[in-house]
Amino acid sequence: MEAGGVGLALQTRAAGFGTGRRRGGLQSPIGSLRVADPAGATVAVRARGSKPVAPLRAKKSSGGHENLHNSVDEALLLKRKSEEVLFYLNGRCIYLVGMMGSGKSTVGKIMSEVLGYSFFDSDKLVEQAVGMPSVAQIFKVHSEAFFRDNESSVLRDLSSMRRLVVATGGGAVIRPVNWKYMKKGLSVWLDVPLDALARRIAKVGTASRPLLDQPSGDPYTMAFSKLSMLAEQRGDAYANADVRVSLEEIASKQGRDDVSKLTPTDIAIESLHKIESFVIEHATDNAAGDTQAESQVQRIQTL
Repeated sequence: MEAGGVGLALQTRAAGFGTGRRRGGLQSPIGSLRVADPAGATVAVRARGSKPVAPLRAKKSSGGHENLHNSVDEALLLKRKSEEVLFYLNGRCIYLVGMMGSGKSTVGKIMSEVLGYSFFDSDKLVEQAVGMPSVAQIFKVHSEAFFRDNESSVLRDLSSMRRLVVATGGGAVIRPVNWKYMKKGLSVWLDVPLDALARRIAKVGTASRPLLDQPSGDPYTMAFSKLSMLAEQRGDAYANADVRVSLEEIASKQGRDDVSKLTPTDIAIESLHKIESFVIEHATDNAAGDTQAESQVQRIQTL
């Protein structure tokens, strides 16, 4: 059963949201605040929102002028693609799914910045709603099931809002009800090779990742083993996403053999490309279906 009324505490100031007053609403033992979006929907919230993302700026690195030029080109391409995608999105939320360590938060912040959307990390919202500093502590003090209940409540509340980019937890995909909420927007799967994930996680440590944290053993080997098991369990669930962004495919297009050389902006640009293709394709399908239905009605009327 979902944790009733666990909300997201935000005072939304990003594009598409007013500064609405707090109102009464859903009650829960944890408590909640209210935020009204422009459409008038009131959403229970407990998080304080996300920190503003620094604007994209080209920085001169040790690579000199060439790297500076590439950074400018990359930023301009990202901005241009975001402007094209905005037309088709029509305010729909974007949910990023994928394994832990796949870069959902980093890529999500870039996408939200260029789209003029608000960014939220569902794990952070659960931590703030429950009043604990980390997912690991929630697992330890309560249970994974308790965390999942609150995670579903967070996604439920977010799904009634618009113009959001949401980085979901790695396991959010395992509950069918979460897909019900995410399908109100567009879901994007960041598909990262397991060896790259294991290297990334082993480098920063597993203490903050309760499903990976091990008391002993080689960090890379332990991380790769556990990630492989999780990938097998969740592979079909991730495939439910509207869009799949494969880092191996991006690297191949760039002539690279190592996905770790990709920048978050590379991944954000490819995500926007894939989103645009998806919405255009489905808009065409819907238009064809509407035309067919209209023709059938006209034939019936002439009988």
